[in-house]
Amino acid sequence: MSSLLLLLQAHGAYLLDEGFSRRREYEVIVSEISSCRKCPLHRYRKNTVPGEGPLDASVMVVGEAPGRREDEEGRPFVGAAGKLLDALLELAGLSRGAVYITNIVKCRPPGNRDPKEEEIEACIPYLLRQIALIKPKLVIAVGRHAARTLYRLAGLQWTSMTRLHGRLVDAKLAGVSVKIIATYHPAAALYKPPLRRVLEDDFKGPIKRAVELALGLRGERRAGSLLDFLGQS
Repeated sequence: MSSLLLLLQAHGAYLLDEGFSRRREYEVIVSEISSCRKCPLHRYRKNTVPGEGPLDASVMVVGEAPGRREDEEGRPFVGAAGKLLDALLELAGLSRGAVYITNIVKCRPPGNRDPKEEEIEACIPYLLRQIALIKPKLVIAVGRHAARTLYRLAGLQWTSMTRLHGRLVDAKLAGVSVKIIATYHPAAALYKPPLRRVLEDDFKGPIKRAVELALGLRGERRAGSLLDFLGQS
């Protein structure tokens, strides 16, 4: 067996071990979210909605809070707004399965109202741990609560979605160097149809360019790809 193949096998084993450790740590976060009682929202939920997607995703989508369908299924963005988000991601050259999707708040606020500050503050540590674990290169903040919160955590000044949507900024979150780009929440376009064009333009334009930059910076680092190569050697 060649020394190159031995090196590749050792690297593959390292990536598998790294992936296992990441999965184990992620399961701890999910378990803590499922039993969380830090704010009153736990009284109303059917399910917590920690998030879903690859744990080595280059791109993370952060929304505001789960809605009714999300509360029922325990998954983010599965209602009408989720279907629109899937279509928007495709405009940016992404599939849903390639990104990690979560929310600032992990439980549904009653009546789908906006999350309160104390609820956001209670959930922020979970989001920061997710960012530290996944280490995305790009965070797409959908909705003003998500964008405002992420800007604040990064020490950036938030003004309004009207002024800042589609603008790419450098930030550091949970010790991870990331780029943040904000846009409107897909649900807003369902209630205000003119916003759909704005969302589509954001995803086809600045968000797509930011995604291409993130994927270029990240490169391929999935164990599966390496193991496929080894299997063909």
